[in-house]
Amino acid sequence: MKSKKLMIWLAVILALIVAGYLLWPYAFTVVPIEEVEQQKLSEAFDPVAYVDGIWESKIIPTINSEAVDMADVLNAMQPNPAGMAAKDDQIKVANEYGLITVGEAHIYLVKLTGKVTALDTKTSLGVMEVQPDGYGGPIKVRVYVGPRIPSDETSIRDGVGFINFGDFKEQTEYGKVGAEINKRIVSNVLEPLDKETLVGKTVTVYGALTIRTFNLINIDLKKLTIVPIKIEVEG
Repeated sequence: MKSKKLMIWLAVILALIVAGYLLWPYAFTVVPIEEVEQQKLSEAFDPVAYVDGIWESKIIPTINSEAVDMADVLNAMQPNPAGMAAKDDQIKVANEYGLITVGEAHIYLVKLTGKVTALDTKTSLGVMEVQPDGYGGPIKVRVYVGPRIPSDETSIRDGVGFINFGDFKEQTEYGKVGAEINKRIVSNVLEPLDKETLVGKTVTVYGALTIRTFNLINIDLKKLTIVPIKIEVEG
């Protein structure tokens, strides 16, 4: 009796093995490695396409409409004779005229009008110094004129307020957006600029600036540098 039951179980197991072998090709889809790699590429984040989708429709209009007068920001900062100001006081200024990131950076979208007093293009991080209309204090205001913007500069990305880290899968995607925005500024704003004729002219600049305050008690306000999204030169 036991022998008969054993034979039945063996027959069932054998039948299952045979059925599994016959049905195996239908249980899985074999995809060539080339197709897998192509699918990964198609799903990869494209920072150029992302910035294309928001450059004209959101970034530029946001800065144009929300930029505050640079002179108002400067007059509110009031550094001491050494060019320093208490962080607590600067928090009040940022809350009124700008925003504060989770990393405690103070970011301002600004409109600056004034005369170009100096041009420094000794390095690739070229800047022009501008004396703002309506401000006579000690803070020096500079504007990047290229041909390069610092790789860690993210004022435009962070300042517009609608490009949020949580909207991206990972840190690298968020970083690529900042880098692509800077590339767009270089090609669209800085490369067409006739730098050698700027000194002595009046300019109007729309852009953003960042003041790092993390883990600081006093903030150095001797120099502030704007990342421009638009530069208009009079004359």
